[in-house]
Amino acid sequence: MVLLVTFIAYTSYHASRKPSSIVKSALDPEPNKTTNVHPWPIGSVFVKDEFLNENKDKFGHKGWEPFNGKDGTEKLGLIDVAFLACYSLGMFGAGHLGDTLDLRLFLTCGMIGSGIFVGLFGMGYFWSIHVFGFYLVMQMVAGLFQATGWPSVVAVIGNWFGKRKRGLIMGIWNAHTSVGNITGSLIAASVLEYGWGWSFIAPGTFIAIAGILVFLFLAAYPEDIGFPCPARAEAVPRDGEAQTQNEGTVEEGKSTPIRDRSGARRSVGLLEACLIPGVIPFAFCLFFSKLVAYTFLYWLPFYLSQTEIGGEYMSVKSAGNLSTLFDVGGIVGGILAGHISDKLRARAITAASFMYAAIPSMLLYRLYGNLSRTVNIVLMMIAGLFINGPYALITTAVSADLGTHSSLRGDSRALATVTAIIDGTGSIGAALGPLLTGFLSTKGWDTVFVMLMLGALIAGLLLSRQVVVEINEKACKSMRSSSGQKSSEGNAMN
Repeated sequence: MVLLVTFIAYTSYHASRKPSSIVKSALDPEPNKTTNVHPWPIGSVFVKDEFLNENKDKFGHKGWEPFNGKDGTEKLGLIDVAFLACYSLGMFGAGHLGDTLDLRLFLTCGMIGSGIFVGLFGMGYFWSIHVFGFYLVMQMVAGLFQATGWPSVVAVIGNWFGKRKRGLIMGIWNAHTSVGNITGSLIAASVLEYGWGWSFIAPGTFIAIAGILVFLFLAAYPEDIGFPCPARAEAVPRDGEAQTQNEGTVEEGKSTPIRDRSGARRSVGLLEACLIPGVIPFAFCLFFSKLVAYTFLYWLPFYLSQTEIGGEYMSVKSAGNLSTLFDVGGIVGGILAGHISDKLRARAITAASFMYAAIPSMLLYRLYGNLSRTVNIVLMMIAGLFINGPYALITTAVSADLGTHSSLRGDSRALATVTAIIDGTGSIGAALGPLLTGFLSTKGWDTVFVMLMLGALIAGLLLSRQVVVEINEKACKSMRSSSGQKSSEGNAMN
């Protein structure tokens, strides 16, 4: 039940973030960046009439003021960065609050608040608002409410599931990110023809309803309904005696009514959480990983609608639907990365390998994605696999591992705080990527893809120290096992 409810909850979070990417071409429909590449009359021949004639507002104007001017693309980028900046800054406070307050109520308030302000952004269409400041403020407040989501759901899952097979479980569970992107794209694209405002109101209603579901059915802590906490049980040293473990379990059971229930345990401060080994390297790796992932999240539909694929341009609705296949690849990538990291017991090696593999996948997508729609789909899904794989792994299994690190001695609540530090730092990169794309896309999409490939490279390099540590640990284990086999063989001969 916990997996299902939190899955639905974060699916709705991501669904409510997707509309802005779908309506970009409706707000700023002119394909200026691509038509100039082709000399007249070839460019106009291959641009579909559907694309040229659609996206008029109810007054008959193309696009929507103030986004349909010469600086429309930059304003769309500023809208994204306003949301993500407030989201990332709010994450640090939300993480600490999540470890202090009741997670169920905290999550419910955040979801309903998000739904209200996402819907208000869409109401700008029906109220005929053409003031840029209105849309900017709506996105900023929505970003603050959205910051409540990720620290809360990861903390809930971390409370319920121990480290054993955590990568695989959370890899499958983290499919909600891609399912949310797909759901948001399909919902926003399906109602776009009735006015772009509906593309925000429908997902906003979805997350508000999901918030009510969380309030009614989510048990945030196992102790609240009489179960022991898996993370605390695993905090006992493995090399301790069985009697000590049993006594620790008994003591935990006795203290559950006093210390372990929601809102009764001590939370960890931001500085203390930052000192947990591995938190800072993974946080900065996620900075660049989310820079790449969120650039695709916010700009892929716009890129598809303004790029000639197989000799023609596609409509805004078709571009929105096609972009969902990037997230289908992301689902596979998240599950694969989690499973591999469980098998190898090497989170850093897995994440770094995926980031390095993302570089050639993005290069191939840019060079050959315009040959045909089929080639575009295949390369898009491969890119989604390698880009979303490490992003999913770090924000789920890695965050939960570090939030229940042995240095905490199982006596503090740090899951939401550690998750907030890692994902909050990553979200700053998520804000920077779409912002830079808004400016760089005016110079050509090749420049954007160079930025993305550099981001993936830096993300992999930032984990170099963690990779070396994991390799050394594996080398030491293999040496110990081989020496143990030799000694046993010698004893047998004697």
